[in-house]
Amino acid sequence: MGFTGPELAEIYRRMRTIRSFEEKLHELVSAGKIGGFMHLYAGQEAIAVGVCAQLAEADIVGSTHRGHGHCVAKGVDVKAMMAELFGRSTGTNRGKGGSMHIADIDKGMLGANGIVGGGIPLVTGAALTAQVLGRENVAVSFFGDGATNQGQFHESLTMAANWELPVVYVCENNGFGEFTPTEFVVPVKDIADRASSYGMRAVIADGMDFFDVYEKAGEAIALARKGEGPTLLECKTYRFYGHYVGDQTPYRNKEEAEEWIQNRDPLDIFETKASEAGVVEPDEFRRIDGEVAALLNEAVEEAEAAPLPSIAEVLTDVYVRYEG
Repeated sequence: MGFTGPELAEIYRRMRTIRSFEEKLHELVSAGKIGGFMHLYAGQEAIAVGVCAQLAEADIVGSTHRGHGHCVAKGVDVKAMMAELFGRSTGTNRGKGGSMHIADIDKGMLGANGIVGGGIPLVTGAALTAQVLGRENVAVSFFGDGATNQGQFHESLTMAANWELPVVYVCENNGFGEFTPTEFVVPVKDIADRASSYGMRAVIADGMDFFDVYEKAGEAIALARKGEGPTLLECKTYRFYGHYVGDQTPYRNKEEAEEWIQNRDPLDIFETKASEAGVVEPDEFRRIDGEVAALLNEAVEEAEAAPLPSIAEVLTDVYVRYEG
């Protein structure tokens, strides 16, 4: 397997933190304690962790409107994330960003992005910066299947291929663009097939299996770091909740959803493989579950007790200040 027990335990901790964070948010939003739209990442944990486990802190990640998992996987502080979602001054963006704009440049997280495909050109620019400055950094762009029909996807991949930029494009194909099945709007079975039109490498991974994502993402990241250009990595996955909290998913086949959720849970798959390899004992997983639950309870308590942003800060940390 190639991992030590402590390494696998830490990987599981990241995956469990993402899942429990999203489950806690579902509870909080449903109870009216947090307002606004909330797009949950549960079900896709193996992708974020499988990719980010091989990145250095200086490597850059760009996320989506469904970005909490990417933030946790890249090392953004969970308590600061929770405070941000509560709109508190102790949040990652001082309470001004919210769910779809969480960012932490110190951790290499360019930010979540409320615009579909909006992070793709930003990450492409980060890769160009690394290349021009002679750095060995890699940039990774996460996006959904729906983003592959956006113009910035095609433009960015064309540029990256032409200039052999150190970037990995990770398509999290969860089968739906908001409420529309992917096959209704994408004319190819595998989104990875689109890479051939840019002369770019492509690979498909089982997005529910950490080990498959880790292996294939690792190859792409290594090539990018050596200056051998970009890769399009398509990860086949499934989101366990609807498009947003409150979406009752009338557009989904109930039996299909149950099959994915009950039999293809990435945490279950990870735990089974790690246990069968004899590297991690089941009791260790349960211990981690308890520690993560305690962490999230503390995060909520501290967020609720934290102050709101001061009115004096309303014009700070903004890109444009109008004084006409």
